[in-house]
Amino acid sequence: MSARTRRATGRVFLNLAAVVVFVCSVFPVYWMVNTAFLPGSAVKSETPHFWPDQFTLRSFQAAWEGGFVPALWVSLAVTLLTVVAALVFAFLASIAVSRYRFRSRKSFIVAILVIQMIPAEAMIISTFRVLDGWHLLNTVIGLSAVYIAMVLPFTIWTLRGFVNGIPADLEEAAMIDGCSRTQAFWRVTFPLLAPGLVSTGIFAFIQAWNEFIFALVIMTRPESQTLPIWLRSFVQATKATDWAVVMAGSTLMAIPVIVFFLIVQGKMTSGLVSGAVKG
Repeated sequence: MSARTRRATGRVFLNLAAVVVFVCSVFPVYWMVNTAFLPGSAVKSETPHFWPDQFTLRSFQAAWEGGFVPALWVSLAVTLLTVVAALVFAFLASIAVSRYRFRSRKSFIVAILVIQMIPAEAMIISTFRVLDGWHLLNTVIGLSAVYIAMVLPFTIWTLRGFVNGIPADLEEAAMIDGCSRTQAFWRVTFPLLAPGLVSTGIFAFIQAWNEFIFALVIMTRPESQTLPIWLRSFVQATKATDWAVVMAGSTLMAIPVIVFFLIVQGKMTSGLVSGAVKG
C-alpha cells in the first residue's frame, strides 16, 4: 500500500470518527427538541418516535404558562451581572499579575490555584449564613455575588494566559509612535485581548446559567427561582412527570444560550490580529 493510499485511508477513518462523535453529541439535543413537540401519550408509549409525527405545541404552552418568563428574567439578571462583574475584576487582576511585579504576586497566583481546588459545595452552609446575615437571600445581588466568587479564579487564570501571550513590545512600539501608556494599552493590547475576554465570558455565562445547587439553597421563593430550579418544579414525587413539558422547558431554556453563542462566536477570532499592525 502506497503512502498516498495510507493517507487517504487515514483521512477516511478520521472523517468517519468525526461523524460518529458529531452524531453522538447532537442526538441528545435532537431527542430533547423532538420530545418537546410530542404529546405526553406519545412520549410514554413503548414505540419510540424519532420525529414529531404527532406534532403539538401544548408542551411549550404549558411550560410558558408555568412560570417560564419570571424565571427567565431572574436567570438573565443573575447571569449578565455575573459575566460583567467577573470580566471587569478578572481583567484588572490579570493585567496586574502579568504586567506588574509586586510583593506577594506569586502568593496571589498560588492562591488562585488553591481556591479552584476547593469544592464549591463545601461552602454552601457558610455562604448561606453570610447571605442571611446580609439579608441577601432570594435576591439577584446575593446569588450573583456567589457566582462571581465561583468563576473569578478560573477567569483570572485564563485571562492571565492571554495577557502573557501578548508581547509588551507592542505597547512600547506604540509609545514610541507617540501614544501614551494608556492609549497604547487601549489601542493595541485591549483589542488583542478580545478573544480571551469572550472565552472567559462564555465560561462565566455557562456557569451562571446552568448552576443548580447554590440557586436551590439561596433562591427559595417561587418568584425568585432561576431557570434550573424552575425546570425542577415539573419533576414531582407525588405525580407522574410530564416529560414532554420538561423537554419543552429545556428547549426554551437553551434558546438564550444559543443566541448568546451566535452573538459572540464571530468575536472570538475578530480580535486576534486587530491592533497588532499600525496603519
